[in-house]
Parts: sequence; structure tokens; C-alpha cells
Amino acid sequence: MIARRIRRGAVALLAATVAMPALAQTQARMQTSADWAIVNARVAVGDGSAPIENGVVVARGGKIVAAGAGVAVPAGVRVIDAGGKWVTPGLVIAVTDLGLVDVGAVSESNDDDADKAVFNAALDVSVAIDPDAPPVAVSRTGGVTRAAVAPVAGNAIFAGQGAVIDLAATADPVTRARAFQYVELGERGASLAGGSRVAAQALLRNALREARELDRRAGLSAPGVAGGDPRMVSSVQGQATDTLLTRFDAAALVPVVTGRQPLYVHVDRAADMRATLALKREFPALRLVVVGASEGWRVAGELAAAQVPVIATALTDLPGRFETLAATQSNIGRMKKAGVKVAIGNFYDGEQPRYAPQYAGNLVGVARVPGATGLTWGEALAAITSVPAEIIGEGDHFGSLKPGRAADVVVWDGDPLEVTSGVVAVYVDGVAQSLVNHQTRLRDRYRHPQEGSLPKAYQ
Repeated sequence: MIARRIRRGAVALLAATVAMPALAQTQARMQTSADWAIVNARVAVGDGSAPIENGVVVARGGKIVAAGAGVAVPAGVRVIDAGGKWVTPGLVIAVTDLGLVDVGAVSESNDDDADKAVFNAALDVSVAIDPDAPPVAVSRTGGVTRAAVAPVAGNAIFAGQGAVIDLAATADPVTRARAFQYVELGERGASLAGGSRVAAQALLRNALREARELDRRAGLSAPGVAGGDPRMVSSVQGQATDTLLTRFDAAALVPVVTGRQPLYVHVDRAADMRATLALKREFPALRLVVVGASEGWRVAGELAAAQVPVIATALTDLPGRFETLAATQSNIGRMKKAGVKVAIGNFYDGEQPRYAPQYAGNLVGVARVPGATGLTWGEALAAITSVPAEIIGEGDHFGSLKPGRAADVVVWDGDPLEVTSGVVAVYVDGVAQSLVNHQTRLRDRYRHPQEGSLPKAYQ
């Protein structure tokens, strides 16, 4: 794992030094322009189809107008010659801590969990997301343009409410706050609930029942009431005295039980996924999304029948925990084959979002192993672009190069699913983004050190 990360990091630094001259020159003039056409490109739309040779991508007003072969270039737009390089949608990372963590080893700089808070479901990560956190710029340089940011469970099974962000170099990255509720079940949820999955399931069902009762008493799902914002119940009186949740937390779960806010459930064991699917018997409005799903292939038919999408951890194939005994690198491929909508995601604890193309590429390789099940090239790219966008409810807005989507575009100097390829240019909403980050500044500082540029210890 360490060697893989070092190699990927080295490739990223190397790729940053070989930017296409014409494109780099154009970027400097395009920081505020969103009207352009990239020609002479190998275009991958991101919808599962194969790349298109000699393709064209046209954007106006920050939106994709057309992408494919034989596309006419409108008059009045800036033309960029890609020189045969690859053009794809920006990467979409579903479930990550981007913007919540500055330095993983420095707890004071991190806002991904609140293990001493009196609230849990009511926690809203959107208020803490920092667009200047170093991992944001590093991920953008790796081709990531959108993400669904999720909190980490601290002292309760409910971690709080996640947000959808863009990675443009702007002061306000949040495009949708309170986009989903995140709950931890499985082994981690059991430990948080008191020591067993029995307790975790009881806590979850009780919480959903309390939210349903609060909605019945307060009418929070009535038309015109803002869903997902617990501040809307600050004046509600008469909550039952035997409740376990604070009113703030119960109110945050009202959109979940009424189907207005998805419930992301982190589980890995097949039995835990079946227990999660069973929640819909009592709460039929639930919009479930399974996260992790290391043993998802064992219940793939049930997930597909229930139309529950999965944000899967890629390439987990070792029984590191009892709940991953049946883990296999064929997991995602088997779920996809069974009809499950499955994306590659769940990037935490050093698994940086910029590794997503490498994982997707490995799944293409898995497909070539006798007896294994992987993904085609087009399916693998879709698993890190259009499919996660669809799962987080933004498939009509970004994640592909289809007309009308945001012009989130990445230009690569080679096949984006190969580790030797690097990013040449990134556009978010049609606007060219800087590829400078802390890593590139360190590279440039020490590549050709001048007198006095080295730290004193090295002089």
C-alpha cells in the first residue's frame, strides 16, 4: 500500500511538469471564461461508453453543449487543441473527508468527527468545510472536481449530515448542504451503541421512530418547511419525555423518515446489509444508500431488487475484520453484473480521492483475470464520474460530458486509468483551475535549489 501511494504521488508530481504548452498558455487567459471548445481529443463521456477518437467538447456559460465525434465548433468560442490527449468529466468522489481535514496527524486541524459533542444526527459538516485545506488542492490537481463530504461517527452511530461540494478555487465550495444523513452500523456501530449489533439496530430504529413521532406532532414535513434543517423546530413544544434523542437530533432525522434526505448506512457484512434493507418494512419512505459493502456481492440480488445503490470500497480482498471475511476484488464487478448501481468511493484515513483512477483501472485489470469479475474501461470510468454523481442526486448536474451538465472537465496526458498518466488541465463550471498545491510548491522549491533556499539543516 505504501509503495503504491509513493508511486502514485511521484507520477502526479512528474505529470505536473509535462503540461501541454498550448493548453497551459490558454489556461492563463481563461480563468474567468467559460466558453471554449477542446478539439483533437480522445473524449470519454463518462456514461460507460468507450472513448471517442478525434473528439470535440464544447462548453458555453459553464455548461457542456456537446461532446463527441463530428461536433461543430461554434463561432466565437476559444478553441483549444488537445493534441490527441484524453478528455474526461471531472472525478466525483462519493463519501470522503475533503475539506474537513487539514493534517491527519493534527487533531486540532480536523473537523471530521465530534466525539465529545452533545449532538450527532444534527451535526452539519457544511459549516466547517475549508476550501483552503491542503487536500482539496491536491485532489483538484488529481482531477477531482466534485465530492460528497461525510462526517465520521464520533460517540454515536449517527455521524451527522454530509454536504456536496465542488473543488473550484473559490471561497464557497458547498453546492448542497445537508445532502444526506450518515449512520455507522456493523462492527463500528456496534461498539458505539454499547457493544453489539443488537444495540445498534435498537438505537437506529428508536431514533427513526422518535423522528417520525416528532414529525407527526410538529408537522415538519408539511409543504414549505425546510427539510434537513433542525433549526426549524426551535419553537416546537410537547416532545415526549421518554425520548433518547435531543430535539435537535430528532428534527434532523425527520427528512430521513419522510424520504426527503437519503440515509447513508456504512456496513460491510452481508448480514448487516440484509438488516439494513429490512428497515424499509417499517420505514418505507427511506432512501437507503449502502457504503462500504465489502461483502456486497453476497447480497447483490437483494440490493438490486430493492434498488439500493452502493458506494463501495474498492479492492478490499483480505479478511482484515470478521465483517470482511468474504471480501474479494470481484465484489464491485459482481454487484454491477447483478444490476446494482455501484460507485467507487469511501475515501478516508489516507486513501486520498486522487487514487480513484488507479482503483478504477485495477478493476479493469481484474476483468482480465480468469474466474474474476471486474469492469470494462467505460464502466470503470463511470464508477468514478457519472455513477457517484447519480447516487448523490446530482447526475443531471455533473459527472458526465452530456449536454446540460456542468463543464467539469479534465485533460490527461494519457489513459486516465493508468498510473503513469497525469492531469494537464482541470475546469470546474467551465473555468480553468490552478494546478498549484503544497506538493507542487515543494517540488519547485527543491528541484533546482538556489543559494539560501534550503533549510539551515541542509546548508
